[in-house]
Amino acid sequence: MDRNKDLLERREASKLGGGEKRIERQHSQGKLTARERVTLLLDEGSFNEIGQFVEHRSTSFGLEKNKVPGDGVVTGFGTIHGRLVYVFSQDFTVLGGSLSETHAAKICTVMDMAMKNGAPLIGLNDSGGARIQEGVVSLAGYADIFFRNTRASGVIPQISVIMGPCAGGAVYSPALTDFVVMVEDTSYMFVTGPNVVKTVTHEEVTSEDLGGAKAHAEKSGVNHFTAGNDVEALKEVRDLLTYMPQNANELAPSPSIFEFNKSKLETIKGVLPDNNLLPYDIRKVVECVIDDNSFREVHEDFAKNIVVGFARVEGRTIGVVANQPMALAGVLDINSSRKGGRFVRFCDAFNIPLLVFEDVPGFLPGTDQEWNGIISNGAKLLYAFSEATVPRITVITRKAYGGAFDVMNSKSIGADLNFAWPTAEIAVMGAKGAAEIIFKHEISGADDPEAKWLEKEAEYAEMFANPYRAAERGIIDDVILPEETRAKVIAGFKMLENKAEVLPKKKHGNIPL
Repeated sequence: MDRNKDLLERREASKLGGGEKRIERQHSQGKLTARERVTLLLDEGSFNEIGQFVEHRSTSFGLEKNKVPGDGVVTGFGTIHGRLVYVFSQDFTVLGGSLSETHAAKICTVMDMAMKNGAPLIGLNDSGGARIQEGVVSLAGYADIFFRNTRASGVIPQISVIMGPCAGGAVYSPALTDFVVMVEDTSYMFVTGPNVVKTVTHEEVTSEDLGGAKAHAEKSGVNHFTAGNDVEALKEVRDLLTYMPQNANELAPSPSIFEFNKSKLETIKGVLPDNNLLPYDIRKVVECVIDDNSFREVHEDFAKNIVVGFARVEGRTIGVVANQPMALAGVLDINSSRKGGRFVRFCDAFNIPLLVFEDVPGFLPGTDQEWNGIISNGAKLLYAFSEATVPRITVITRKAYGGAFDVMNSKSIGADLNFAWPTAEIAVMGAKGAAEIIFKHEISGADDPEAKWLEKEAEYAEMFANPYRAAERGIIDDVILPEETRAKVIAGFKMLENKAEVLPKKKHGNIPL
């Protein structure tokens, strides 16, 4: 027997997965195979497979007659832009990509290696769920993965790409990771499928409407990035990793070359409208401060009243958090607080400095917000900023009212530098509401209440709707011109490069979940 030939034949058999017909079916659905995905994700020729010949050990329900080398998941390591990463890619052509005991063990192996060697973990999910023929051992396999996801959280970056079905218990592994990428039309996530929903609640809903990429991008916030197809999704991951360090003990890589169009220093002067009641796009302010074409927005379609994402300033990665006046006037509500809080915690965990642009009129009022927990959810963003030890800079462009001013990275909750534009209004509330309260009796007793009210509103605005009271007290470090913002941010982050802050000794805090 030619043993070398036998090895090569075994390798080829493994690469075929569930066979040519199932591969063709995968392609006909607009999906790549597990191995094709790994090839596109990693640098050319860098993939090293682990566990290629692993097979399941089940003998129930005739499974002993249906064994495929690799057992439905491709695992190993390689590089992205020359940096080490670990990857697992579920193969839907093998028993629907279902997770067995050995399938889970292969995933756990690369997860353990990623932790030991301090490198990102990328999961390409395309699975029908637990292999029901194996019963509880497949469920235990999921739990083994969940446990490792949790232990790895904040230690190494974890990215999940949903490229097919991900249902039942399987959804909790992606939910425990840092970022989820979904593919339009071919991927979906839900705990219970349309049939169960119909049986229990009598709702008629499709898989796409229940748990497709759009639903999770706009409604639940589970999906951070939406891609049009498998290729776009994998490119998204490759780009995203350029903004991240390998692990919590390192800094994000800094490209040696960056570009900044100085005309943006003029553009930024005209972004804010003359009327402070009119909206504007905060992204235009952000773009005028960061390096050209460096902004990568996260959660773009969810909670649009706050903008979060990665950017670069002089080639160095930063995290951006900004109120968006174009949506709900930029107020903080339940979803925006959750969105902002989670992003802030990721940046803090991985040594990414935070730049905050503030224009917030307060928290969104209403019974829906109060009954659904705006108090505890708003506290999540407050908690995230308060515990963050990375360099933190805030720029107040316009409104900074009430408790929302405190929450948006104010100096009193640990921000390192707080700047305000001359257009900033830092007060307990807007001039109109404040005048109605403070001057209530004067206005009601006046000959012309309307004229008196306007007079008192202007008086209050003159006194408080500006950045100078805050600057007098040291709550604002400096009042700056818009065109000075980039230079101030650059100088600030350079000054904070060696910032060292030690939190009180404790097991962990109790974030208001």
